[in-house]
Amino acid sequence: MLKTHAKYHLGQVVRHRKHPFRGVIFDVDPEFSNTEEWYDAIPEESRPAKKQPFYHLLAENDQSYYVAYVSEQNLVVDYSGEPVDHPDISDLFGPFEDGQYPLHFQLN
Repeated sequence: MLKTHAKYHLGQVVRHRKHPFRGVIFDVDPEFSNTEEWYDAIPEESRPAKKQPFYHLLAENDQSYYVAYVSEQNLVVDYSGEPVDHPDISDLFGPFEDGQYPLHFQLN
């Protein structure tokens, strides 16, 4: 049985440790669950371990909005207190409050 504990939670605002983007977590995989092609595209010296949580983010940088898939080791909490402006946030979350976004719905 896989016993993985996610450090971050849905609706939390986080930043990438190395790259200039931030986002809101909208899903978590207990370990890597993307394609091998995606994984192999990461330079070998920068590839994260697969046996850790990976997070789906509604992400933003200075130029655009997108969905990012990031390993736990590459995330840090964003303490800026600023909302994320991704246009899809309102589809999943309520208004920004206390540094995070509440879910619109109950998960099973």
